[in-house]
Amino acid sequence: INWRQGTMAVWRGVSRSCGLVRAMPAICRQYFSRNLSTAGSCIDPSAGLNTDQRQFQEVALKFAQEEMAPFMRQWDLEEVLPVEVLRKAAELGFGGIYVREDVGGSGLARLDTSVIFEALATGCVSTTAYLSIHNMCAWMVDEFGSQEQRKTLLPSLCSMQHLASYCLTEPGAGSDAANLQATATRDGTSYILNGSKAFISGAGDADLYLIMARTGGPGAKGISCFLVENGTPGLSFGAKEKKVGWNSQPTRMVVLEECRVTSERLLGVEGQGFQIAMKGLNGGRINIASCSLGAAWGSIEQATAYLKQREAFGRLLAEFQYLQFQLAEMATDLVASRLMVREAARALQEDGASAVEMCAMAKLFATDTCFSICNRALQLHGGYGYLKDYPVQQYMRDSRVHQILEGTNEIMRWIVARNIVN
Repeated sequence: INWRQGTMAVWRGVSRSCGLVRAMPAICRQYFSRNLSTAGSCIDPSAGLNTDQRQFQEVALKFAQEEMAPFMRQWDLEEVLPVEVLRKAAELGFGGIYVREDVGGSGLARLDTSVIFEALATGCVSTTAYLSIHNMCAWMVDEFGSQEQRKTLLPSLCSMQHLASYCLTEPGAGSDAANLQATATRDGTSYILNGSKAFISGAGDADLYLIMARTGGPGAKGISCFLVENGTPGLSFGAKEKKVGWNSQPTRMVVLEECRVTSERLLGVEGQGFQIAMKGLNGGRINIASCSLGAAWGSIEQATAYLKQREAFGRLLAEFQYLQFQLAEMATDLVASRLMVREAARALQEDGASAVEMCAMAKLFATDTCFSICNRALQLHGGYGYLKDYPVQQYMRDSRVHQILEGTNEIMRWIVARNIVN
């Protein structure tokens, strides 16, 4: 699919053929069977976008409404990774959004990517977040891999016939990632990997693992990145973690015990692994912030629909000025977050001097603010918001972890403060 030649009619046809509805409470069913009602309003996410970006957004939103939203509750309760749905998303170009086109990617910009992830996240935050991590991994291979690695690995990653996982965090090295202890010892033309990685999204189900391991001395410059395929002897996984949210994607430990890989599986050069990991995370922070935007947008939609239907004291809740002001504040916070994320996406695309700090600020502000929006939307539902029959609680649960992963928001504050002080 060539994103740049106006083939949106084809994608619309694909999307229209995939509509499914399942029985849910009335207010949820109304949400899942209608278009989001923000077009033309002050929180319209298409504001400021060019024609192509609006088309990308339309396709992503339609896919989210038809292929994801009707099932996000089921995926959460059953804790299943919807692989076939991910592959359908890949058919629309969402498996390698900012990967180059010669290996099956869509070759889009970071802003385009943010627009797509925000729209998809209205359908299921957890599933979209995994898709964003997969895209980050694919970009890392595209950006730092050899031509052989690109040609061999990326077509199946972009189609999502193969899934990828990012492996940096360890049980004893979270925010202090440069202090990781996993090792990769050179043995002739191979490396032998030992150690463990924690909180790895997709672990056990993914086919390719981008693993940061120490090949040299202490600190960031002693770290290298390796491409390890599932099924490699010495690679195993822990039990699936039981999580508050993000239940449509598995999270496990990755265990390396005398895991031998050839030198062709080194991504980049020795000692470049930490740089590769951090450059991947700059985009990952924009991606995950965009998922938070989608959660907040969906939550405002849910809250607005609820207030327009629920009566108390003889009036619709939507007629109470206090509750109207709550919506106004939530809408303002959403638009402010969206503008910051999109500006950071532009800065990263242009490799601006403060791109790293812009990504950190956007991730910090948007994930904190959008979680608050989701939480406030739940409060507006009263007791119903706490029931799993209502999507608002899932938006809240799934977006909470965004303040922790891709670099905690405390580390985001440190990145920004370091830049200002120095």
